[in-house]
Amino acid sequence: MASSENEAARIVEAFLEASMIPDPDRARTYMAPDVQITFTGGRRMGDPRESTAFNAKRYAWVKKRFERTDVAPGATPDEAVVYNTGTLYGAWPDGTAFEGNRYVDRFVVRAGKIVRMDVWNDSAEIILARQGLAEDGGRGVRAAQLSGVSAA
Repeated sequence: MASSENEAARIVEAFLEASMIPDPDRARTYMAPDVQITFTGGRRMGDPRESTAFNAKRYAWVKKRFERTDVAPGATPDEAVVYNTGTLYGAWPDGTAFEGNRYVDRFVVRAGKIVRMDVWNDSAEIILARQGLAEDGGRGVRAAQLSGVSAA
């Protein structure tokens, strides 16, 4: 991996580590002042404090298990697109443990700062399955099965 790619991957992983503590103030140091954050479902945010507050409503606690951090070809010191993939684990607000909740985070790193972050994960589908509202009964969401939801 070239040095531009290494630096972009390092910035993203350092940001994610700070976010998992959670330490939104430290996480903010890796982001541009005008960062655009978009979560699954089109929820837009402009600061890590907003995503921390959102996650506090959705989970008792949550962490990421990184599987890969990939930098798209063509990265330069001026701009790189970085993907971090893996699974979430933690507990729902009722204390029920979960793991295996897939996620993909896409970042644009420009001049050493994250300017865009897009987040996708299985949480919404798992929540629907836990409420008995999934069209397939939860069969399509492996993590729902791990958290005790019947995939009838």
